[in-house]
Amino acid sequence: MNMQNPASKPLKGIRVLDLSRVLAGPHCTAMLADLGAEVIKFEVPGHGDDSRHLGPFDKNGESVYFGLINRGKRSVELDFKAPADLQRFHALVADADVVVENFRPGVTQRLGIDFDSLKALNPRLIYASISGFGQSGPLSSRPAYDIVAQAMSGLMSVTGFPQTGPTRSGEALGDLCAGVYAAWAISSALFAREFQGAAAQYLDVAMFDVLVSLQMTGLSNLFAQGRAPGLVGNRHPVSTPFDTYRAADGLVVIAVASDKLFRRLCQSMECQALADDPRFVDDSSRTANEASLKAQIEAWTCTRGVEQICSLLLDAGVPASPVWNLAQATGSEQAHVRQLLVEGCAQSPLVPQPVFFNGSKPHTASPAPRLGEANALYGLSHTGE
Repeated sequence: MNMQNPASKPLKGIRVLDLSRVLAGPHCTAMLADLGAEVIKFEVPGHGDDSRHLGPFDKNGESVYFGLINRGKRSVELDFKAPADLQRFHALVADADVVVENFRPGVTQRLGIDFDSLKALNPRLIYASISGFGQSGPLSSRPAYDIVAQAMSGLMSVTGFPQTGPTRSGEALGDLCAGVYAAWAISSALFAREFQGAAAQYLDVAMFDVLVSLQMTGLSNLFAQGRAPGLVGNRHPVSTPFDTYRAADGLVVIAVASDKLFRRLCQSMECQALADDPRFVDDSSRTANEASLKAQIEAWTCTRGVEQICSLLLDAGVPASPVWNLAQATGSEQAHVRQLLVEGCAQSPLVPQPVFFNGSKPHTASPAPRLGEANALYGLSHTGE
């Protein structure tokens, strides 16, 4: 596959001014850089983005975390409180297409870099603000880390086991999904600007909003039953059997979402009695009697290894899988074929945006920039003066 076909760089020629830091905003702008945008990252002089100082670190003392989410960008140091720096920034805005920021609401107004101020300099500007709770509403002024967004969106309330209580997802989904939605919104706004003649647009992306909007199963249960869904562990709240099951050498996932698949499962287990049991006649009945059904399935899975179970069930067309750790996932042949990791100039691999465009996956092979390495290119000094 052609990894660097210029035709597969749909944002080539777009200039993005990245005022964001840590995760949500930088993830958004890294995706834009993968698609060919020129991304200029503005950082605090001498210190840079806080994520530069978050471990783990590579052999050169550089943050691996920072490197993953700032690939393909150019770094400049700029102090928005310094008149000369602000003047230079305004000059760059006049020739930019997109601004991305994730300050707490109200900060950009105090600094004179808010949407209204900047659109006066560039009436075609796309301006995206990413925050915990958005630019309006009674919670808008609250600080919000990812765990706060997960806790207040309801996501934590359906994640975990009844025995141990709510837990956050193992990854910062609020930040990352907000970054993805911001990139989607920016691309849509650019399309509208180019093909519909739209003027400057302001995009307000909230982690809270994003996480609520993603909970389709939970929302459907809430609307249908009139009460908030609760913890069900790894199992599906509606379909059964749809869970992790104990095998002789670990855990196996079995995902059955129809009566037809349940009959195939029973055939694979050589247990026709389960298929004929009135307690398990349909999905609703199986869910109502989930504990009894799980005990019978695990009586079968516990005598077999994960690989054997998966082979039997997949041959019968029943979805099943092992539970991989991240090393197994990224080291798999599937990950290799799907080009999930890219060996660039950095010590650690880069993980680009995951979408193929006509068989090619556009991405940047450039590592994250050193702090201020592009200062001279954009007319800024290392001291921000």
